[in-house]
Amino acid sequence: MSKHVFLTGPPGVGKTTLVQRACEALVSSGVGVEGFYTEEVREGGRRVGFDVVTMSGERGHLSRIRDINAGASHGRREYTVGQYVVDLPSFENLALPLFRNVGAARGGNRKVFVIDEIGKMELFSQSFIRAVRQTLDSTSCTILGTIPIPKGKPLGLVEEVRSRRDVKVITVSKENRNAILQDILAALQECLKHTA
Repeated sequence: MSKHVFLTGPPGVGKTTLVQRACEALVSSGVGVEGFYTEEVREGGRRVGFDVVTMSGERGHLSRIRDINAGASHGRREYTVGQYVVDLPSFENLALPLFRNVGAARGGNRKVFVIDEIGKMELFSQSFIRAVRQTLDSTSCTILGTIPIPKGKPLGLVEEVRSRRDVKVITVSKENRNAILQDILAALQECLKHTA
């Protein structure tokens, strides 16, 4: 019996767009939606990083391309994924309070909590990993999340999510991305029945 729905698929296939469209549909049908999604940041047509955006519209840096003119990061440990430097304090300051709020929403409120995404950048945060595990085990909400497709070294939490019996994983591809929204919404409605 699924409690949570996670989308997976290659980068750029449209997982975040589908999450946003699903959230619009949920909100218009009276379901509360909280959480965050990740958005590309572009300057002059080139991607320079990623921001975390909450469902209420707050925005913070997740990562930026390393500035070769900037000096060393004054004794702070630097977390990098490819050419991107992860802004862990910014990510944690924006994302972690959202998890604290979700635990407080009890009393039959049907709620979907969005985690877009559980990926390499986010997994530098041990607090984020703990918060995701607690939310997965919580009975107060259904998670709509995204995880990357397996590539290279397995990511512990991603594989944990993928193998959970209470998680339905839906693979998004270029072929199905325009037709899959109803399947995602149907899976979420089914999950919400079990959390209400």
